[in-house]
Amino acid sequence: MADLIYGAHPVLEALRAGGRAPLELLITAEARTRREEVVSAAQSQGVPVRSKRREDLDRLVGNAHHQGLVLRIEPFKFTQLDDLLLRWRASGQRAFFLILDGITDPHNLGAILRSADAAGCHGVIVAKDRSCPVTAVVDKVSAGALEHIPLCQETNLSRVVEKLKAQGVWVYGLAGEGAQPIYGSVLDGDLALVLGSEGKGLRQKLREHCDLLLSIPMAGGVSSLNASVAAGVSLFEVVRQRQKSCN
Repeated sequence: MADLIYGAHPVLEALRAGGRAPLELLITAEARTRREEVVSAAQSQGVPVRSKRREDLDRLVGNAHHQGLVLRIEPFKFTQLDDLLLRWRASGQRAFFLILDGITDPHNLGAILRSADAAGCHGVIVAKDRSCPVTAVVDKVSAGALEHIPLCQETNLSRVVEKLKAQGVWVYGLAGEGAQPIYGSVLDGDLALVLGSEGKGLRQKLREHCDLLLSIPMAGGVSSLNASVAAGVSLFEVVRQRQKSCN
């Protein structure tokens, strides 16, 4: 079985990333967005390029948002946690991880991966159960970030948290009530952020394993943010503080 990636930018990123092996590029006559770049990238790697009707690609991916470009690629493989930690240590940088508990919406997961990659996270760790699988929608929404940022899948996130803490990493849970405002917290050391599900937030057991709970101050009438927005705000507060500490 092969995975499908669609849309000009995700397809181009997948071809350039050098990770999963591309198997076949499917393209319609109507495709215009970055067509020459995508075809050139595929041909330079010896990837077969085949012409298809737009309605064929609609059926293949299940929607019409493919921009006339679909890439068959080898199945996605999760990174092992130990490998993730080794890559962090080898980087010589301060640890920066994101742990996701119960993110089930593919659009949220894709957007979170895009923000995590842009913020410079060493990797994202997701729960094996109660989580969205890696799909073409996730890849499309991530705008190709899935091909760059390591994604790890673990059964027991509480055990992951304890393993990170044993490595000297501080673990901060993103919560609402009873949490310390994120803007008043020091976030420039080795750390991991933990984000809960879209509806229920962090599970109690996982909360108890965090070193500290943080909240994003809310000034309006709503009590919470979309999961991907909360992740973006929190990730880039870490980036802001780290850049400030280097000045």
